[in-house]
Amino acid sequence: MIYSIIQKSQLEGAKRLDAEYYQPEYLAIKNNLISFGCKSFGDFLGLLYRYPTFYNLQYYKQGVLILKGEDMTLDGFVQNQSQDFISQEDAKKFPMTILNEGDIIFSVRGLVGKVSIIDEKYRGSIISANLIRAKIIDFSPYALWVFLNSKYGVSQISRVKMITAQETIVADDIKGILIPKISRSQQSEIEEIAKRSLAIFRETEILYSQAENLLLKELKIDSTSVDDEIGFVVNLSEIKENNRCDAEYFQPKYKKISEHIKKNCGGMALGELVMIKKGIEPGAEEYLMSSDAASFAQCYGRPKEDMEEEMGKQFIRVSSLSKFGINDNNQKYLSEELYQKLKDNFEPEKGEILLTKDASPGIAYVLKENIEGIVAGGILRLKLKSPSTGSGHKIEVEDEYLALCINSIVGQMQAERDAGGSVIAHWRPEQVKNILIPILPKLIQQKISGLIRRSHESRKKAKELLEEAKTRVEKLIEQA
Repeated sequence: MIYSIIQKSQLEGAKRLDAEYYQPEYLAIKNNLISFGCKSFGDFLGLLYRYPTFYNLQYYKQGVLILKGEDMTLDGFVQNQSQDFISQEDAKKFPMTILNEGDIIFSVRGLVGKVSIIDEKYRGSIISANLIRAKIIDFSPYALWVFLNSKYGVSQISRVKMITAQETIVADDIKGILIPKISRSQQSEIEEIAKRSLAIFRETEILYSQAENLLLKELKIDSTSVDDEIGFVVNLSEIKENNRCDAEYFQPKYKKISEHIKKNCGGMALGELVMIKKGIEPGAEEYLMSSDAASFAQCYGRPKEDMEEEMGKQFIRVSSLSKFGINDNNQKYLSEELYQKLKDNFEPEKGEILLTKDASPGIAYVLKENIEGIVAGGILRLKLKSPSTGSGHKIEVEDEYLALCINSIVGQMQAERDAGGSVIAHWRPEQVKNILIPILPKLIQQKISGLIRRSHESRKKAKELLEEAKTRVEKLIEQA
């Protein structure tokens, strides 16, 4: 049993009477910071702003990018996924939402408490209503970003999350976060590592983009030329053959891209290239915990692996998967007992491709290492096989190349066609088996795969550098 004894004089007014707020770990973090010497986050603010909501705005394919909570990784990096834009004219109506380099942003809805910094790439973007923008003065914003992602920052943010129907944090809570009095020279050292980490992280995006551009170039596909058509004619025989009557399914762009692949580079059905296994849905009542192991580890000052071992084994859901890897977004865990029952049939292996089929269908990722965990029902496991042509010639496909084909416009349009027409998208396994995969020459596949692997290696290096910076901050505080 863990408990704290709090004097009435120590209660922070009537705002927080909940026992969780006064956990020993939180109090220890606060005491360490006070002993080191600290000021409030509010002392370093030139601006703290959140716009409540955007009404009646038209979204475009280009313009001013809107950053959302899902564009922030748990590690603290910004990586846009949503691709929503508004016009320059509309953006000018909300000048205080426009981001500058060095601004720090907080997620206050959804997965609450993520903290990222704006670098040159996202300067000029705007925040959505689910983010708070902080303009920093009299402190290195990069060093501050590192601190807020260290155990001393994460603990304080976790502590002030409001326990309501939906978790959130408010401006006054952010202003009260304690910031250590780190010297200018120490800030500069931490800033240098942080900037190197960000630069390498941006390299990962460049490498991935190069791989995708090379794929489209070799396939002779211009992604900007595949647009919806306002009107088209469909024969009744096609409706019966496909057992679909929704107009979106028959958009000519889908047929065009399939015919283009067949004509220019040949293609094979995914089911001929891989063996497919389904995941499992044990039921929400079987989830052992729904908290982020990384955040818990930082709050409690313990290795993440130790926390995961106590919490159970990973339950890998659609929200846990991106084309860049498995993340800790609202990670859920299964008990050791249930894991042992399910692992023989539902635990993925190194080299398998995990593919989402529900909610956000068409996200593919090649597992880089074995993991202890179970794949949810919304994810398929793909394992490469070596099919033969009619002449007995082996068709070989690189795993990273195949995953990129699915993540690119080639796979996304087929997923969009098949899974559309419902409130929640569902991509049936029999549909997944039939998507067309272009087969490029082996050397081109290897070149594309090489770029993807370098991208993943750079991502790992960026995270390691950020961890190095966080460790340096924590040691400064603890060794004082």
